[in-house]
Amino acid sequence: MSGFALDAGRAIGLLLLGVQVPLLLLLLVRLVPGRSRRPPEPPRLTPRTDTSVTVIVATLNEAKRIGPCLDGLMRQSAPLTEVLVVDSRSTDGTRELVEAAAKQDPRIRLITDDPLPAGWVGKVWALETGLREARGEWVLGIDADTVPAPGMVGAVVDAAERDGFDVASFGPQFRDQTPAERFVQPAMLVTLVYRCGAAGATQPPADRVLANGQCFLARRDVLQAHGGYAVARASFSDDVTLARHLAMRGARVGFLDGSRIIQVRAYTTLGEMWREWGRSFDLKDATPRWRRWLDVALVWAVQAVPAPLLLVLLTLVALPGAASPDRMLWEALVLVNASALLVRLLMLVALRGSYAERGVSYWTSWLADVAAAWRLTLSTARVPRAWRGRQYETLADA
Repeated sequence: MSGFALDAGRAIGLLLLGVQVPLLLLLLVRLVPGRSRRPPEPPRLTPRTDTSVTVIVATLNEAKRIGPCLDGLMRQSAPLTEVLVVDSRSTDGTRELVEAAAKQDPRIRLITDDPLPAGWVGKVWALETGLREARGEWVLGIDADTVPAPGMVGAVVDAAERDGFDVASFGPQFRDQTPAERFVQPAMLVTLVYRCGAAGATQPPADRVLANGQCFLARRDVLQAHGGYAVARASFSDDVTLARHLAMRGARVGFLDGSRIIQVRAYTTLGEMWREWGRSFDLKDATPRWRRWLDVALVWAVQAVPAPLLLVLLTLVALPGAASPDRMLWEALVLVNASALLVRLLMLVALRGSYAERGVSYWTSWLADVAAAWRLTLSTARVPRAWRGRQYETLADA
């Protein structure tokens, strides 16, 4: 091998070491609090009458998904007081399903929101409409594609009060995924943990708070005092935008493991998941640009690159003619990348409860890390212009 090639290889190796070591240390700092995270929240199967909860469900053509959600909500006991389904003029039979459920359970009420104002994302406008009608001490936003377990409503209030949270959201258990989804989606989920920390861990700084709008609980008076959902009106990651807004204003905000109390089947195909979730999971509306790109660098350096790079490094180390100084460099890189890969494999163990079905696809999902990092890069670089069938050209250009 020529001297030029050796010098170039050495320079690349030193650059990799200089990038990966600090980013791996940063990752470990973020993940260490997860060792003491709370276990998944258990359902509360006995009623509570000392408080009240309004559930708000935003809908637009959700007929294929809302049935299990309504069934789960009808099985809830107190403190659930009312379920406000705020519909944006669905044309697929969603309204008829809600009306039929309302006849079985008088707590369910169908509301039609006003036409979408300029500068608002549709879901956020529906949530704001529901908040104006809500009477409960707590407001719980639930997505139409979720399946609440019996005792879910009582459980989320118990958890928030136990930890003194004004706002708490809960990570679900994913169910009914295809093998292809179970191969790619866990890799994308891990990027969120790497960027924000684990659910159920100590509350991170306000600008790193993570939230899940599929199950988002807030004290109504706290939410209204700080502008309601309107503060996230133009956000495609409204849950995180709202949670960080409230945390920065002194509200105690938590993100907990709700895998025992709520399930979700958010997307029907891998392609839909790649498009719909992938376009917003960079959290661009709640995170400064420079930090988003730092997170992209972290995901590439300590999640996507280590496995393929390790194969190359092990080959270099095994070469009999490798010079001693270079061998030390390659061995140092092997140690760093092997450590990063070990952390990644341990994440599979830590997150296994978030998947109702796992199998070979789940346990080999680390092989999709390059695809997940690429999707995060695309999401960070692009401005969303559509969401759930609505176009937002003006909003995207704002």
